[in-house]
Amino acid sequence: MSNPLRLVVLVSGTGSNLQALLDACAEPAYATEVVAVGADRDGILALERAEQAQIPTFVLKVEDFDAREAWDSALMEQTAAYAPDLVVSAGFMKLVGASFLARFAGRFLNTHPALLPSFPGMHGARDALEYGVKVTGATLFVVDEGVDTGAIVAQAVVPVEDDDTEETLHERIKVAERRMLVDSIGRIAREGFHLDGRRVRFGAARPIQ
Repeated sequence: MSNPLRLVVLVSGTGSNLQALLDACAEPAYATEVVAVGADRDGILALERAEQAQIPTFVLKVEDFDAREAWDSALMEQTAAYAPDLVVSAGFMKLVGASFLARFAGRFLNTHPALLPSFPGMHGARDALEYGVKVTGATLFVVDEGVDTGAIVAQAVVPVEDDDTEETLHERIKVAERRMLVDSIGRIAREGFHLDGRRVRFGAARPIQ
C-alpha cells in the first residue's frame, strides 16, 4: 500500500507487543509502519527491539522535567513530530495528561489485561482471578481522561483454568492481547475507524493528523 498507517508506539518494558507489531509490519499487506518508538526510561529491551529494526526512538523521563505538565507537553510534541495516524501504548507505564490527550484525541490506543469495564487498574489479571471469574481476557481501547474507561475497540476472551496462578493467567492473556492488537491495527489500516459515542465503528476514513 502506498500510504501505510503510521504508528508511534510508547513503551516502558520488554516490548513484546511492540515486537508483535514490528513482525506484522514486515508484511507489505499489513499496510502499517512503526515510524517511532518512545519510552519513559532508557536501558529497556523494547528500545533495543526498535533499534534492531532501525526504528527511530526517543526517551523522555518524568524526573527530567520540573513539572508533570512539562513532561506531557514534551511527549506530545515529540510524538507529533512523527505525524502518526495512531499512537499505541504498548506497556507504557505512565499516564499521559491533558496536552497529549487533546492532541491525539480518538487516536491513542492502549491494551488492558482484563475484559473492561471489569477489573480496571494495574492488576487486571490478579483481580479477575481473585474474584473467581471463569473467563477474562484482554481489551484494546481508546484512551480518554479516565483510567481504563475509554471506548472499546476489541476484546479477546481467555478462559480461567482451575489451577491458574496470576502469572500463568497473565501469560495467556498476553498471548491473546498481542494477537488482538495486531489484528485490530491491521483492520484499522485497511478500513479506518471512528467513534460513535462510546461505540468504535470500523469502515470510516483513516484518522487525520
